[in-house]
Amino acid sequence: MTQLPARARVVVVGGGIAGASVAYHLTKLGYRDLLLLEQAKFAGGTTWHSAGQVGRLRTSSAMTRINQASAKLYKSLQEETGKPTGWVQTGSLMLARTKQRVQQYRRSVAMAEVLGVECEWVSPSRVRELWPLLRTSDLVGSLYVPHDGIVDPTACTLALLAGATSRGCTAIEKIAVQKLLVAKGRVSGVRTSQGDVEAEIVVLTGGMWSRELAHDVGVNIPLAPVEHHYVVSHSTGRETTHFPCGRDPDAAIYFRGSGQQIIVGAFQTVSKPWNVDRVPSNFSFQLLPPDWQHFAAPLAEGEHRIHGLKEIGIERFVNGPESFTPDNQFLLGETPELRNLFVATGFNSAGIACAGGAGEALAQWIDGGEQPYDLWSVDIRRFAPWHNQKKFLRERVSEGLGLHYRMAWPNLEFSSGRNLRRSPLHGSNEKLGAYFGQKMGIERPLYFARTQQQSSMQYSFDRQNWHDCSAHEHHAVRKSVGIFDQSSLTRLRISGPDALALLNRLCAANIDTEAGRIVYTPMLNQRGGCESDVIVVRDDADTFYLVTSSTQAIRDVDWIERNRRNDEQVEIEDISAATAVIGVMGPRSRELLALLSDADLQSTHFPYNTSRTIDVGLARVRAMRMTYVGELGYELHLRADQAPQLYDELLSAGQSLGARPAGYYAMNSLRLEKAYRAWGSDLSVDDTPLEAGLGFTIDWNKPAGFLGKEALLQQRSTGLRKRLVQIVLHDSRAQLWGGERIFRGESCIGYTSSAAYGHTFGASVALGYLKSNSDILSNAWIEAGRYQVELDGELFAARVSLRPLYDPTSTRILA
Repeated sequence: MTQLPARARVVVVGGGIAGASVAYHLTKLGYRDLLLLEQAKFAGGTTWHSAGQVGRLRTSSAMTRINQASAKLYKSLQEETGKPTGWVQTGSLMLARTKQRVQQYRRSVAMAEVLGVECEWVSPSRVRELWPLLRTSDLVGSLYVPHDGIVDPTACTLALLAGATSRGCTAIEKIAVQKLLVAKGRVSGVRTSQGDVEAEIVVLTGGMWSRELAHDVGVNIPLAPVEHHYVVSHSTGRETTHFPCGRDPDAAIYFRGSGQQIIVGAFQTVSKPWNVDRVPSNFSFQLLPPDWQHFAAPLAEGEHRIHGLKEIGIERFVNGPESFTPDNQFLLGETPELRNLFVATGFNSAGIACAGGAGEALAQWIDGGEQPYDLWSVDIRRFAPWHNQKKFLRERVSEGLGLHYRMAWPNLEFSSGRNLRRSPLHGSNEKLGAYFGQKMGIERPLYFARTQQQSSMQYSFDRQNWHDCSAHEHHAVRKSVGIFDQSSLTRLRISGPDALALLNRLCAANIDTEAGRIVYTPMLNQRGGCESDVIVVRDDADTFYLVTSSTQAIRDVDWIERNRRNDEQVEIEDISAATAVIGVMGPRSRELLALLSDADLQSTHFPYNTSRTIDVGLARVRAMRMTYVGELGYELHLRADQAPQLYDELLSAGQSLGARPAGYYAMNSLRLEKAYRAWGSDLSVDDTPLEAGLGFTIDWNKPAGFLGKEALLQQRSTGLRKRLVQIVLHDSRAQLWGGERIFRGESCIGYTSSAAYGHTFGASVALGYLKSNSDILSNAWIEAGRYQVELDGELFAARVSLRPLYDPTSTRILA
């Protein structure tokens, strides 16, 4: 038996496929002092009972890249290690019964081709050729992905471990990690059933055991176990392994061949959380009791879809708990609470398909100190402590399982786990008819219903039922004044004798300004990519007010903290919960404020990008003259307990001016008309400010420079092969949502990053990156092109511009 070492540079906790993949890829990068510990036997937990499907096509470029990497690895792993993996390139079929599912798949095909995934639309007769046992009379067609496949999960895990151990990794079974060890805010090792092991880095890949192990040392890993059901038939009398993996999302089932049997599994719309306080340590190779009642509908759908299944019968029922997260995406990266503790867990029944690529990405992250590419959709910092509350998790994951096959509607909102956080203005918005969405756990108004029918969402790939509500709000902002509840924004107070030095080192713009100046700036990584974009206001010599989006609350604090030097004295306080933000936006916004304030609001005294403390109504506010909608406007930041009164006063006083409450759907269409960027869609760690058209934010001459400057200097000297542009369609009928392909002439040259209907233009408006592998994208080259955007297989002519097509000189903002 291998002896437990007293120390290792890296300890990987968990010997399922995720842990094996991380160990494999770390040793590929040269890590030799590496220890992997498994409490039972390798490939336990969720891995051993997985259905083993490896699909390449996902809903984002990052996830598709991860799954592509997994498939590539599994295909070559046996040749490298000499160990079988069970890889069979079966292809996959994604069946469509409805027109709406066809629309979804057409959009998927467009994105797949941009991302290098081969797929095609096939007829029901072709489906029958590929899967002779299928009933196809009720199908419209299917998406076929020929290079998808299957693996044997246990064999694949052991092959990954063979590769890792051949390069120096020590992997030991039957040693349980009981506790994470902590010293001076960093992980320092693990306590096991056989003694302590010191470590510089710990990687937690423990699946459904991860949450409690981390929670014991104050680290939040929001996941909960959910029952996942599939059945295995008796023998069909014929070989079925080579049949494509089948997915029938309108029936919430999947199916595939296995030897001479058929596996049928389900992702039910409403699933069953496994309500256990702590997952037993001895559960690694156990299953939960069969639940034939909960599986009755999926089984009936399987018997409908597969000829003869009912007569063949079922040999066994597999009910294995799997860990699910609040948004159905897995958790990856370094935890914000504890340095050098990394995670790869919570795979939402997609662990086999994701583990190969996720392990590679995390190994590169550990080795390089930064995300190797944009991994925000799976970054653990997208969640906050309130997401780790058990009641919330159990409510939310009951919906999560079904998301795998739910229609991928634009703007899809969760119905479970709501009202986790509320704005101080929530009650007022509710009375005004707000339809709420949820962002970072907080409820915020998306639009205000004008009829009873609009009080609930009716999803569509075309214009949705709130379209005219948002149009009224949009036009009010353009013509008069709109009042927004922007309390979901994150507000930070950053202070201390070294606050200026720290922030100026992280910000591309110069924030060493006079007090009251508003500075918009990206924060960059070493590669020059945008880690965030923020608003910074200097309050005094050592105090700054930083405003960022709701989703970046944890990420931005973490980014600032991890870049703070040990000798720098800086305090960061999140004051969001104690405050509120009311946006007053539009050409008559100054008139409205003047009705409630005697402050001098004229541009001579209160110019654009200035912050002032003034009295409005009964409240003292920080009034910030800025805009995210392209009009004269003010953000009023104030105490939470005074916000409802001021909100009501503004709406009342504004009636004579045509003021109306406005939601985030209107804000989105307004900001797109002005070509304002949004981090997470138009900006990411892969995009530099030069590529994003934000070169104006950069102060190249700051005495101490800034993080990422060298990369930007290099890019500036060599020229840009990727650039963000604004796009407006000529045809008013087409509804863009983002993710559509952009053509220059006959060539696909990029895809839209975000889009909405631009009510001022009377057509869809979008932002998107044009990319070239060879040409430098000069202004002249871009302006000389003829452009079209593809939507549902049809090309629509478009105008492309490097400057905002709405108020390009910002005359309205500066009024």
